[in-house]
Amino acid sequence: MIEIKNVTKFYGNKKALDKISFTVDQGEIFAFIGHNGAGKTTLIKAIVGIHEFDHGDILIDGKSIKTEPIECKKKLAYVPDDPELYEEMKAIDFINFVCDMYEIDEKTRKKNIERYAEMFEIKHELNGVIKSFSHGMKQKVALISALSHEPDVLVMDEPFVGLDPKAIFDMKEVMKEMAREGKTIFFSTHILDVAEKLCSRVAIVKKGKLVKLGKMKEVRGDASLEKVFLELEEK
Repeated sequence: MIEIKNVTKFYGNKKALDKISFTVDQGEIFAFIGHNGAGKTTLIKAIVGIHEFDHGDILIDGKSIKTEPIECKKKLAYVPDDPELYEEMKAIDFINFVCDMYEIDEKTRKKNIERYAEMFEIKHELNGVIKSFSHGMKQKVALISALSHEPDVLVMDEPFVGLDPKAIFDMKEVMKEMAREGKTIFFSTHILDVAEKLCSRVAIVKKGKLVKLGKMKEVRGDASLEKVFLELEEK
């Protein structure tokens, strides 16, 4: 579970996040949407402990990211919008490095790496050096690294960018499976039809403020999520 409580963040005099509050429950796939510069990535980086924030708190399964960051991060996996990997490493070495940090045993990591490498059709590329990979391949390495340590909370920023159609389909199926297992999934996306079909709830942010929050069916009503989003942007 993720609890976001009155989170406010300043960049100088600019208020990037303005008293943002909502909860993401266990077993939920939750979409966080907004235009570029609305505050999506800022909040995501606050959730995973990369960015500090000025007011409020963020709890991961009841623990504060401010006061118990290590305990929170043990439960988290984070996939950024731009894959931030150690580019001089081989892909398999990077994935194992992440598994080492989370103290994943050999049997579990081998099973998971094989599963996801086959799923994302990158199994035969794992011995390649990351800097030689395309953006899409780097994104797949980031996803395999995140999924292989079986996180309770998966936080992703534009996870589908650069992925081929099959990988997008497979990743959506993984997210559904994780939700059925009681995992928490929070992600931002500009692909609104994916969010509409995949997510149980959605939050829309504009200029650092939460302007819409609720169950997907309630937020979109008789319209599409895209139409609701565009109407809010025009106001």
